[in-house]
Amino acid sequence: MESIQDAMKQLKNTRNFQEQFESLKNQVLTDRYVSEFLSMHPDVSEAAALKSLSSLYSFSNERKTCDACPGLEACPNLMPGYQPHLKLVREVIEVSYGKCPLKMQEDKQKALSTLMKSYFIPKEILQASFDRLYTVDSGRNEAIRHAVDFVKSVSLGQPAKGLYLHGKFGTGKTYLLGAIANALAEKHIESMIVHTPEFLHEMKSSINNGTFSEKMDMLKKVPVLMLDDIGAEHLTHWVRDEIIGVILQHRMMEKLPTLYSSNYTLDLLTEHLAFDQKGGMEKMKALRIMERIRHLSIPVFMGGEINYRL
Repeated sequence: MESIQDAMKQLKNTRNFQEQFESLKNQVLTDRYVSEFLSMHPDVSEAAALKSLSSLYSFSNERKTCDACPGLEACPNLMPGYQPHLKLVREVIEVSYGKCPLKMQEDKQKALSTLMKSYFIPKEILQASFDRLYTVDSGRNEAIRHAVDFVKSVSLGQPAKGLYLHGKFGTGKTYLLGAIANALAEKHIESMIVHTPEFLHEMKSSINNGTFSEKMDMLKKVPVLMLDDIGAEHLTHWVRDEIIGVILQHRMMEKLPTLYSSNYTLDLLTEHLAFDQKGGMEKMKALRIMERIRHLSIPVFMGGEINYRL
């Protein structure tokens, strides 16, 4: 951003310095924002304004940049993302800075992102919102209604059952979880959404790098947990009993809501969790986990013909 000192250096090399200076002065003093400010402060003399000519020049240039905003990343202002404002301090015109709308929006998103944690979730899901949901049938409408009711109850501090969203591949279950997470963040409620298969795979690695306990604590204690695509994971006794079972037991005891998305109905998920790697079935262990899921969540079918992944 060019300063008035730079502009004056250029004028000194011209023959008509005084004439050019007067032109520059008039350009600054007749600037729309400068003239509006001076009209609001008629007690400010022209002499006083000239003493602040350097500040007014910078202000004028930066406001012109703001009017033709090139975007936050390309902002050339002295303080990128901040918009200049004029103020009168002891009869001296000064320039102060406040966040521009784009900067405020960016800061808001950053603040929301600290409330909405995720693991292995696509970026578009993290930007989901109820406003963007496209309803085409009663199955999806019902799921959205349950989701909105859940956010409302949690934001009011009321006891709320989680949701078990189930339906065929690509009907928007994960997107709806993302919309719930964003709506909760707007209410300053922390949540975590994880893609269950990939996260459980990482949990195995975390034993070696010493982060296993930390990750377990996050999932056990986060105010709202969302397990996306449960049932698609590679199931082992350890995954079922020492990870899924322990997390859900803690959350049930602490009355912390958990939401799920799955291609399986609850009955099919029971069969999946009962699978024995040796070819047998461990129904009692599966039923123990399913009791926690059934007791603390509402099964909701996610219908529709539109594939949200296309």
